Amino acid sequence: MDTIYALASARGKAGVAVLRISGPAAFAAAKALAGALPPPRQAGLRRLNDAGGEMLDEALVLTFAEGASFTGEPVVELHLHGSPAITAAVLGALGQDPGLRLAEPGEFTRRALENGRLDLAQVEGLADLIEAETEAQRRQAQRVLSGAVGQRAEDWRRRLIRAAALLEATIDFADEDVPVDVTPEVLELIDGVAAELVREAEGASVSERIRDGFEVAIVGRPNAGKSTLLNALAGREAAITSEFAGTTRDVIEVRMDLTGLPVTVLDTAGLRSTEDAVETIGVARAVDRARQADLRIFLCDEAGLPDELSPVAGDLIVQGKADVFPGDGLRISGKTGQGVGELIARISEALATRAAGAATITRERHRLAVIRAIGAMESARLEVLEGQGRAELAAEALRGAIRALDSLVGRVDVEHLLDEIFASFCIGK
Repeated sequence: MDTIYALASARGKAGVAVLRISGPAAFAAAKALAGALPPPRQAGLRRLNDAGGEMLDEALVLTFAEGASFTGEPVVELHLHGSPAITAAVLGALGQDPGLRLAEPGEFTRRALENGRLDLAQVEGLADLIEAETEAQRRQAQRVLSGAVGQRAEDWRRRLIRAAALLEATIDFADEDVPVDVTPEVLELIDGVAAELVREAEGASVSERIRDGFEVAIVGRPNAGKSTLLNALAGREAAITSEFAGTTRDVIEVRMDLTGLPVTVLDTAGLRSTEDAVETIGVARAVDRARQADLRIFLCDEAGLPDELSPVAGDLIVQGKADVFPGDGLRISGKTGQGVGELIARISEALATRAAGAATITRERHRLAVIRAIGAMESARLEVLEGQGRAELAAEALRGAIRALDSLVGRVDVEHLLDEIFASFCIGK
């Protein structure tokens, strides 16, 4: 396998820049620059020189032996001073070595997968961790990276293998009297795993929302104060406000962190019947996006709720322009800030309740694999109930469920996904 190298830290000026070399020639390449290397897992300060003996930098050199590194290969990290000029000079020196090549996007992580250091779900967890913007996203990604999906998949797999083995024992001894009826244990194993998989499938959409962000739509009649409220939530002038009704024509999105949860707040066009063709399009878009949102804030004015959209269970109904119009219940004013803190608390509480139902699996790929496994197990259960004569068909259905679960962690049927997954990684990771 080629020896690869790349800058593992962000480009640009920094206190320290980390350059990673991985592969069979990593130690030799680093030795050509730094001379004698420190022992594995120990750091040493070394002068780095190019092929002509000119000093490039004084760097901290850290080595990892094969089997003890992130990629599973011999790895050397060069912790340089974070000057773009120094980084370019050291990269240039490594580029002169015919045994090395620049890493492709995600190639270090791909080697970790190929060498058994990570499973495919952990790779996806690492990608999510790199992209995490909020505490909830960090916790979820960290859980996946730590191997939670793989551990659960292994437990499900072990129980289904036990069920299949019991069925195959009846096939092997079909001409003899089997002393114990295995049907009750097989059905117990199938039903137990199936129940857990159904819960995972149901919670997957919540996990995806934590990863991609919840959507909260502010809806109401024209000039109800929706844009002013959005600006108050965002802490900046994200939307144009005006005393003229119908100022907002399109959906305005502002992404923010609400008590650790990723949230996109949508400011929508005022809901009313209008002869204006452009405003009519805006109203239609507002209704469509609001229906798709995870939570709607109905901002009422003196005329009450809009006719075009009705609240559903869990939506928040708020009296707007509290500085002008009196009323009962939660009253807010985006202009003065009255009630905004309480509204944020209500939104956070509602979304936190939904986030509590998140599954271990976090992606649509995971959910589809679980759905395939559930379908195969339903087939297996029906075959088991038909009697011993259908044991072979039941065992084959269980093997199909096991293969579906294996695809969760990359044991089978995922080669076509790898290029797409690793394309989202930066070079150096």
